[in-house]
Amino acid sequence: MTQLEAARKGIVTEAMRAVAADERLDAETVRAAVASGRAVIPLNPAHKGVRPTGVGRLFATKINANLGRSPTRSGKGDELTKLQVALDAGAQFVMDLSVGTGKGAEEIRAELRDIRQGMLDRSPAPLGTVPIYETISRLDGDIPVMDPDYLLSVIREQAEQGVDFMTLHAGLVRANLPLADSRKMGIVSRGGAIMAEWMRRHDAENPLYANWDAVMDILAEHDVTVSLGDGLRPGCLADAGDAAQYAELSVLGELVRRCRERGVQAMVEGPGHVPFSQIREQMEREQEVCDGAPFYVLGPIVTDIAAGYDHIASAIGATAAATYGASLLCYVTPAEHLGLPDATEVHQGCVAHLIAAHAGDVARGLPGARDRDDRMAQARYDFDWNAQFEQALDPCAARERWLRTRAESGAAHDDDHCSMCGKAFCAVRTTKRMRQGL
Repeated sequence: MTQLEAARKGIVTEAMRAVAADERLDAETVRAAVASGRAVIPLNPAHKGVRPTGVGRLFATKINANLGRSPTRSGKGDELTKLQVALDAGAQFVMDLSVGTGKGAEEIRAELRDIRQGMLDRSPAPLGTVPIYETISRLDGDIPVMDPDYLLSVIREQAEQGVDFMTLHAGLVRANLPLADSRKMGIVSRGGAIMAEWMRRHDAENPLYANWDAVMDILAEHDVTVSLGDGLRPGCLADAGDAAQYAELSVLGELVRRCRERGVQAMVEGPGHVPFSQIREQMEREQEVCDGAPFYVLGPIVTDIAAGYDHIASAIGATAAATYGASLLCYVTPAEHLGLPDATEVHQGCVAHLIAAHAGDVARGLPGARDRDDRMAQARYDFDWNAQFEQALDPCAARERWLRTRAESGAAHDDDHCSMCGKAFCAVRTTKRMRQGL
């Protein structure tokens, strides 16, 4: 049985118990959330050593780190290094977006499978993929044409290998393609663009949508969670909230209901580039159209001009998204729009979005979310530097910066202030003196 099927039968699985313990909830509460489809636990039994992790508004907001080689850069060793960086930084989910070009189909298949297996072996975090990337990578020609039957076989291969969740661009249907023609940037999703070109070239319906029952049979067999890809997500502020985006969202709502009927866990992917003022409306609309299915968002990035700092622009939008409806945040790194991120940029992207996820949880009043902030405040008042580092989202960076300050100021043994205000102007020291005088 899938986690959804078990939950509907009233069975509390070991995965549900593990999630309940992590989230400090009753296991029956978790079971009920999974049964309703408003929470998912991506967990392929073939992924040995994976940690059950819940996604949904009932739980703390999670973050995902995208990894994987590009056609021109990186390989297995580099991506495994980045995987460890992401896990050490606190990423709860990871995706392997690897593609391969310039070799024979079987050699590419073996290469991509090897990269994915390395990640599965080393990742206690659930692992996701976008199967259409491998499908295209294994086909011949300068501009390979997607083969629908081949795509289904790749989905099955990846499910058998142990992939926990898959992005499938099944909601981009033929009837809605013209809605993107007037956009400033058109279709910016790789998977969405591949599907759109195939539909126009063959004058046929999206093969994933047309064969959705067959796809769900594979996913149900291996309890792979489907992440319904947003092939028409906006790639710039000018395209946000347009007819194309919302037409696809309606189809995604339909697919959510079909997944639930089949016992397949489903979450929904979201934008993209969105003005800050539109984020709340977009989050709430998804919740309504998709009946509370967990929302997995990229950012949203709130301005188009933050090149080199898109992790900051994304974290700003992600905080609002987490506050108003998102359950899983896909990180954005400083390399977004510029190139494949290196290990340092992976770390920066993870930390930025961990901050966004936590800030969103505090803003929506999730029980216990502010406890860590309160411990930090007390540690700061007490000038307990080690306790401050323990509570920091990036303890190593905080400690390193503090040590550098001490070395620069020469106050190596004076811990009751920092170099920002100095001892005489420290407001906390002044507050303590006033309180002692009361």
